[in-house]
This record gives sequence, C-alpha cells and structure tokens, in this order.
Amino acid sequence: MPQMIVIRAFTLFCSLLIVSYSGELMAQGATNPIIYADVPDPSLIRVGDVYYMSSTTMHMSPGLPLMKSTDLVNWEMLNYAYDVLDTGDDLALTDGKSMYGKGSWASSLRYHEGTYYVSTFSGNTNKTYIYTTNDIEKGAWKATSFSPSLHDHTLFFEGGKVYMVWGAGTIKIVELESDLSGIKMDTERVLIETAHAPVAREIMLPAEGSQLFQINGYYYLLHITWPRGGMRTVLVHRSKELMGPYEGRVALEDKGVAQGGLVEAVDGNWYGYLFRDFGAVGRIPYLVPVKWEDNWPVFGVEGQVPMELPQLPKQLSGIPPIVASDDFKRTAKQPRLPLVWQWNHHPVSELWDIDGEKGRLILKSDRTDESWLAARNTLTQRTFGPVSSAAVTIHLNELKEGDVAGLGLLQKQYGWLGVQVKEGKKVLSLELVDKGQVTRTYGKILDKDRIQLKVSCDFTDRKDQANFYYSENGGKSWIPFGPTLQMNYTLPHFMGYRFALFYYATVDPGGRAGFSDFVLSPSL
Repeated sequence: MPQMIVIRAFTLFCSLLIVSYSGELMAQGATNPIIYADVPDPSLIRVGDVYYMSSTTMHMSPGLPLMKSTDLVNWEMLNYAYDVLDTGDDLALTDGKSMYGKGSWASSLRYHEGTYYVSTFSGNTNKTYIYTTNDIEKGAWKATSFSPSLHDHTLFFEGGKVYMVWGAGTIKIVELESDLSGIKMDTERVLIETAHAPVAREIMLPAEGSQLFQINGYYYLLHITWPRGGMRTVLVHRSKELMGPYEGRVALEDKGVAQGGLVEAVDGNWYGYLFRDFGAVGRIPYLVPVKWEDNWPVFGVEGQVPMELPQLPKQLSGIPPIVASDDFKRTAKQPRLPLVWQWNHHPVSELWDIDGEKGRLILKSDRTDESWLAARNTLTQRTFGPVSSAAVTIHLNELKEGDVAGLGLLQKQYGWLGVQVKEGKKVLSLELVDKGQVTRTYGKILDKDRIQLKVSCDFTDRKDQANFYYSENGGKSWIPFGPTLQMNYTLPHFMGYRFALFYYATVDPGGRAGFSDFVLSPSL
C-alpha cells in the first residue's frame, strides 16, 4: 500500500510537471521576425478583426501581393493587385532589356468608406499606380495610373480629398483628382524640408518611406533614414494640422529594424510593423510593441526590438504560409497556379502550361537565350529561414540540343543545378555566380528521362550558403553536387533569393521541360 501511494504521488507530480511545461509552451508567443522571408516595404491596415498587408516584389508577376491575418502573426496569401504592371521590353525580358531591381516598389494600403486602395510606383515606367476594389478578398482590382512616379508615397484621405505624401529628404504633399487620374494643378507643397534632420549626423540615406496616420488628433508621419556608419533608423514627425508644421524625433535605432508604420491591434495594443535587412534571405518583417507617451509613439522595450512577443500567438508552422509545396495536380475548377508562385518578369502565356492530371508544369521555348537571367518564364517562390530547402522532379524526354532546365536560386549572384543537352547527351550541370564570375561544373551523363534535384539554404546568422543535390532513386537519398554557393543580397536585384524552376533554349527553340512534385522543407 505505501508503495502504491508513492507511485501515485510520483505520477501526480509528473502530471503536474507536464501540465506546467505545456502551459509554458502555450504561453510562449510569437517571435521576431514575424515572417522569416522576403516581405519588404510593408503597408498594413486593420479592418474590423482582420489585418491586411501589402508588400514589394518588384520585377515579379503577378505583383503587389496582398496578405491576410487574423492575429498579426500568421499571414496567408490573399491575391495580387495586378497580373501585369505595364507594357515595355524591360518588363517582358525582351530585346535584351530587363527590370531587375525595378518594377513596382513600396506600396500604400488603405481602406476608406468601403473601398480598399493600394498604390505603388515604378521608376522604369515613371508612373504612379492606384488599384481599388470593394472586396479585398475576392474582388478584382481596378487600375488607374498617372505620371510622374511619386517615390515612397503614402495615400491619405481627409475632408473628401485624396492626398499623396512622398519624397526623399524633402517630403512633399499633393492633392489628387477625385477619380485618382492624376495630380491636381498647383497643389504641391513641402511638408518637411529636411526630414532626416533629427538624426543630427551625416546621412547616407535621406528620409524616405513615408507613411502617414491620423491618431488621437495628431498627424504622424513615419520615415526611414540611414546615418553614415550607423543603421536604418525610424523617424517620426507629428503635427496638429495636415499641412504642418511638423516636429520630429528619432523613434527607433536598433538592429536596423525600420521602415513601416503603426497599427492598433484588436486588443488595443499598438505595434510598429517594420522590416530588417537580413542578408540573402531578404528584408524580413518585424513587429515592435509601441506605447504612447505625451502623444508620441515609443517603440520597443527600453529602446530595443524584442525578439519575443509573448502577448501575441506563436507562428503555427516552420514554413511561412506565403510559400507552399506543389504537386501541380489540378482539377478544372482550380487555378492553374496557387498564389505562392510568381514569374520572373512578365510571363509569356503560350509558353507554359499545367497538366493537372499528370501533375506537371510544362515550360516551352520559342527563342534562344545566352543565360538564365535573360530567360523568360522562370517560376519562383520565396526562400525562407533560418534554413529551407526545395526539391523537384524534372522530366527530360522533350529537351532538344542546347536546352537547359533546372532548379535554381534566383538573384544576381545566382546558382542552379540542372540538365544541359550537349551533343545529344543529357549532362548534369551546375552554374554558380560569385562576384560576377561564372563557375560551371559538369557531372555524369544521364540515361533516364527524369531526375530529382534539390537545393538547401542556410540563412542562420547570415551564413547565407546554399548546396545542391541530385537523386536517382526518387529522392530516397541525395548526392551532393558541386561547390557551395555563397549567396549575397545585391542591390541590382534588390530581392531575397528565390527558389526557381526554369527552362530555356540556347541552340534550337521548340523543346519543352516538365516539372513535378515541388516540395519545400524547413530543414536542410
């Protein structure tokens, strides 16, 4: 009997430990970054109990992604503001031109009197674009555009008028026509002459990234600036009147987390939504708690960006919901491509297809290209951290002489593993770019009509290294191939590395490549 009592007591003690430990786990909240993937230039709103966010994907199509969350932490793809930004050789990768690092930049997402607005601008088209819809989740977006391109602007509505605030260093405001078709004449004026003045140091990046809010009787204008020798820094200016005068101060200088705005959560807490440059994975979003003191937003905990946010629910998956595996199997009622996919530049619709029954993406060619970065119809998804990998099966039976098909990591200093047809033979090939120098490694001649390829990315502590593998037994075991790619975030592309499926011809157009069973993993 005493022994039984001891056993029961021990069991109860263990149960209490488990409950306590489980409670601790349940109490653990979100961690920064909120999304460990390239989601730069966020603009965020709350409508009722739902949050919506727009971001930048520049030379990708469809573009200007919209995301949805019910808890500020777990985000899913919702739709895109446009399928094709505009016309032009650079947008379509034709005539030797490209829009790498260009396309559409920082957007402004707003909700006003039942209508959703998201606007952006493009330096290579010299236009400002505004998209509107009454149903952000299901409705189509109506497009309006005008010249010139207003850099890093923010939309603002007041008194039946529509304004845009924009600029770099000197911040200006204009009123728009009521139909959004252009700028009203003689409405431009300067809001802040030298917006980065509160830093009181030599500036490398003048104040930009304007986002304007009206809160508790004040107008708050947030910016980013970059002191030389310092880091990205958040600035905030405030005024009792829209047209000023504005007074400013440094709001946050920690970890380089900057550029974004303010949002009030459903529970009444306030947050800054910002992003951080984090090497090859890209610019990743953070949430920073905000308290109000003397009608100023005070960011962080004792001036620091916390890595843990216990007041918010934790991330539900190691794979951000804005990316996903794809077996390419479709029914007639399903879209041909899920929203997680984007094309590099504008796609050529007749040169790709989905065989939903077989579960296969088909890429075709109608011209020759000298390099991967010049090739059209490369299909991409974001890489993600701290580590991630992608694997795919490539079908080779319709490749022609000189054709190249593979799995790559897209950036200026790219890397890809694939198959090239050389003198009638299918050759396993690796191509890496390091500081402008191209390195090629050739492997075995393949005697099968399919092969499995894999690439793994290690972004831990900005290690930024990628390795490539192949398998001839259906992915049961992987064989390393070639040297490691040292990934580098470059401004000419201005985007985090992307997993990419590609095919192009170098000798004789008219071939095709098939891709199936694209699988993402939060591991190497």
